[in-house]
Amino acid sequence: MAPESQIAFVAIATIVGLVTGSFLNVCIYRIPRDVSIVFPRSFCVECGKQISWYDNVPLLSYALLHGRCRFCRKPIELRYPIVELMTAVVFIAIAIRYGWSVAALKWAVFEATLIVLFWTDLEERILPDELTLGGFAAGLIFAAFVPVYGAFGDLFFPGMGSIGRSFLNAGVAVIFLAGLIWLMAILYARVRRREGLGFGDVKLLALLAVFLGLEKGIAAVLIGAVAGSVIGGGYILLAHKKASTYELPFGSFLCAGAAIVPLLSS
Repeated sequence: MAPESQIAFVAIATIVGLVTGSFLNVCIYRIPRDVSIVFPRSFCVECGKQISWYDNVPLLSYALLHGRCRFCRKPIELRYPIVELMTAVVFIAIAIRYGWSVAALKWAVFEATLIVLFWTDLEERILPDELTLGGFAAGLIFAAFVPVYGAFGDLFFPGMGSIGRSFLNAGVAVIFLAGLIWLMAILYARVRRREGLGFGDVKLLALLAVFLGLEKGIAAVLIGAVAGSVIGGGYILLAHKKASTYELPFGSFLCAGAAIVPLLSS
């Protein structure tokens, strides 16, 4: 790709990322509350006033309004510009790494889904089915166009067609990762006599597996587990939380670990 074309592509990715991030903020707030993500249009969560388009421009409107609602002057959550900027940065990374391709679309959908799940689990301790199961379905569709790689299919079924092997690798990853976390949740509940990992985490692992495959899925889980242990443990100590009762948003750490993998791996 010529330098000027690459600059234009990155610029488009930035704009699309910012706009997508604005929409993801709507999803983060509304989906856990069972509110339509289409109607009504954007409104202030404090006073309920509908927000005009010129107050809804990603990043710019937040800066011009000094982070406050035009009507009630209540602070706008810092999460809004963070999500917009985060999505733009991720989309730029995808554009640079994958260019104009179906793979870029696949990973954009994957990353956008993870961003919403990260925040819903962090804020509400919820991993909505609309996202985990909907994302899983999207992953199955993409598996027909962008191969899911894995040692199992490549080693034991080398003669199988690429699409069939892609679905096989995705299926093996789902059974192993989701099944493992489900088994761990059952054992934890029986030993500790309380729920540790919810079934939402199982569905999240199925989503990660169908997109990433087994090996990359394991890498995502390891990154998430280490981050969760270090950051979560540090927070419990610094905030003087009771470790036996504090509900760690493990899904958020899994999402963070999984989001890194497609941006660093081939």
